[in-house]
Amino acid sequence: MHVSETLGRFGARYAQQSPDADVLHHARRAVVDWYAALIAGHGMDPMPRLEQAMAEDLDRGGARLALGRRATVRTAALIHGTASHAAEVDDIFRHAIYHPGAPTISAALAVGQQEKVSGLAFLQAVIVGYEISTRIGQALGRAHYRYWHNTGTAGCFGAAAAAACLLGLDAPRFTHALCTVATFAAGLQQAFQMDSMSKPLHSGRAAEAGVTAALMAQQGVTGSLDVFEGPMGLGAAMSDTPDWQAVLADLGQVFNITQMTFKNHACCGHTFAAIDGALHLQQMHGFAAGDIDSLRIATYAPALAVAGNPSPRTAAEARFSIPYVVANALRTGSVRLAAFDEAHLSDMQTRALMQRISLEVHPDLDRQFPARRAAQVSITLRDASAHAWLQPTRKGDPDMPLSDADLQAKLMELAVPILGRQRLLRTSDRLWTLEQAAGLDFLCLPP
Repeated sequence: MHVSETLGRFGARYAQQSPDADVLHHARRAVVDWYAALIAGHGMDPMPRLEQAMAEDLDRGGARLALGRRATVRTAALIHGTASHAAEVDDIFRHAIYHPGAPTISAALAVGQQEKVSGLAFLQAVIVGYEISTRIGQALGRAHYRYWHNTGTAGCFGAAAAAACLLGLDAPRFTHALCTVATFAAGLQQAFQMDSMSKPLHSGRAAEAGVTAALMAQQGVTGSLDVFEGPMGLGAAMSDTPDWQAVLADLGQVFNITQMTFKNHACCGHTFAAIDGALHLQQMHGFAAGDIDSLRIATYAPALAVAGNPSPRTAAEARFSIPYVVANALRTGSVRLAAFDEAHLSDMQTRALMQRISLEVHPDLDRQFPARRAAQVSITLRDASAHAWLQPTRKGDPDMPLSDADLQAKLMELAVPILGRQRLLRTSDRLWTLEQAAGLDFLCLPP
């Protein structure tokens, strides 16, 4: 049996089953976190420009955007997939170096609205989308991440699988949705090596591509069944001899959605261990940012490749700058959305501290990536005292998880300014009991 057929049969079968209560709870957590990211990102670049570009597909169609406008199903997936990745607060499956929520849940909502599905069916589709896409991303591995943005590539499969579930595709058509979307997978890391609006579009395009492939498969469009493991397939083209059988061995028994990282800072996840370690030392020893003579951060190589920008000029660049976010955290106590406004970006004391921060690769921590995201933080103060801390994981990782209360607080922080407290409380109450909902309209404001 081909890899595609194994995944397709799993997806079609699971859509007919009753989810385990623990898996269902983790799916609700993922949706709560996604909704927070979605609302936070709606006003950020490139969203206003994207809606203008897609105007022909707005104010009509079978789906709705979170802030109320009608949209065609594919454009709703594109816009929501982009918005929910724009603020850099969306979830992570660390073994796949991948943000599954933005493409997967955005596609599920768009198709779910068109098909008028229940909250339970929506959650089942989210579970399937996470399961299939995280395993594909994990198989592609670190070699894939050298050039490709996994949320744009693996995200296509999360979106296709979720859409296929909600369209009720049988195993052969489900399989062909995955095979077709494999040829759509894209997203280059170079797109976020400097100021650019492209990165969140990777997620949006993945959501749109997945919906498109599922709709095509529904009509009988077929793909190559060996597209994953074939000599010119996804694995050969985008990775280094991935072990497909290893990631499929416990398919349907272990659910990756129960092992998600939910972000505790509003920036690139590769910066988190350094932020957490620096704040830990500051809390332990009570020094101010101005007391620091030098600060050295040793971590895994991809963190420096993606987020090593020593002198960011814009908000987009600053979200991918370990020196900036660590300096900001030591100055303000956290890294929230406000860290990237003009006042914080131009703060002279933050900029001065950045000049005293050095970065290097830690060989042991690099070998542990992507399964572990750690950083060694060493600080020397102006009084010549020195302090060091190995931050073994990130707050929000599965081994240091955010609680349900933490996720609710994150949702309130990010969405209240846009939706208002009372409206958001009503929505969040329904999010936490989503499997009881008859439909999904409550996730969008009235038109």
